[in-house]
Amino acid sequence: MFGLFGGGSKNGIGVEITSERVNVVQLRRKGKSGYKLVAYGNAEIPEGVVEDGRINDPVALGQVIAGLLSEKKIKVQQAASAVPGKETVSRLIKLPAELSDDEMREMVLNQEASLYLPFPREDADVDYTKLGTSLDDDGIERQEVLMVATPREITDVYIQTLEVANLKLDVLEVSTFALIRALNPLLKGYSSLAESVAIVDIEYEFTEITVTSDGVPQFSRTFPIGTLQIQNAQLRAMNMPPRRSTDTEMLGAMAVPMQTMDTAGFVGGAIGSAGDAAISRVLSDLSDELRRSIDYFISQTSGSEIAQVLLAGPGSCIGQLDEFLRQRLGVETRVIDPMQTMDITTDKEIPFLDRVGMTVALGLGIREV
Repeated sequence: MFGLFGGGSKNGIGVEITSERVNVVQLRRKGKSGYKLVAYGNAEIPEGVVEDGRINDPVALGQVIAGLLSEKKIKVQQAASAVPGKETVSRLIKLPAELSDDEMREMVLNQEASLYLPFPREDADVDYTKLGTSLDDDGIERQEVLMVATPREITDVYIQTLEVANLKLDVLEVSTFALIRALNPLLKGYSSLAESVAIVDIEYEFTEITVTSDGVPQFSRTFPIGTLQIQNAQLRAMNMPPRRSTDTEMLGAMAVPMQTMDTAGFVGGAIGSAGDAAISRVLSDLSDELRRSIDYFISQTSGSEIAQVLLAGPGSCIGQLDEFLRQRLGVETRVIDPMQTMDITTDKEIPFLDRVGMTVALGLGIREV
């Protein structure tokens, strides 16, 4: 089910499920490296159906997806979907390169999986993909393998959800993999630990940072700061009631109040309103978590450095966030337009707010063409 760059059914759709909404994407290959966006859409999920990334009511969710497919006139039978990274276990392991395929499969799926899983092996779905080979300190050639596992109960509920929507789930992977696939053209130029890239995906309820080298995830961490927390902090500061779902217009109108440093080293430039101050506090907490994550990765990985930070997800549309994080992290930071990155064309103009929120869904859609 998993894999970084493997294919799906060749005639399906990408279905991304979040706690707030479901995103659906259908792509068609165009030329050697480009794609055409055939259809896309999103629908809000009723409260309680999905909470903290977990599906509580697969029947209700499947009906939402079925209604969206009908509305957008999407008629397919196959789909790829993704599980949040915090619901999975991913490990990079090195095994003797002389192992046969059967021996490696047995070792990864049983012996190695039993070592790393925090839940019983018999209750897990485990898969792996082989990466490159390298020589260890003793001159022995090792095969690097990326192993991924998820509790079987989570796999089953995704299958059930899409069955209600009259879809067959042919790929279930980690959302991080779909994100990496979508940004792969930007990651190709960074091929060593000394020039790793940190992908920061700011979603509805959480932010996930994934550090990659040569397009392979080396480290990942999730923390509970997302667009919902940013929006509601601003609303509370303005004496307005919080909302369950994010307002895309409100999110798009946000901008990080920038402060400047004078020649004496003092911070200048006052934050204008209570709402601005609230946004700054939440985003300062976000940058602190990112800084701690980056520092931990560097401390644990010899010779590693972060060459660039790529911002993705709906929260990346907040004005001046890239400059704010560049100043706080001391690393070049940029916001990613996934459709431009993946050379995706469309007959209809799609607002930037919608494009940045489609990155994972687009990465899933690529598997299905």
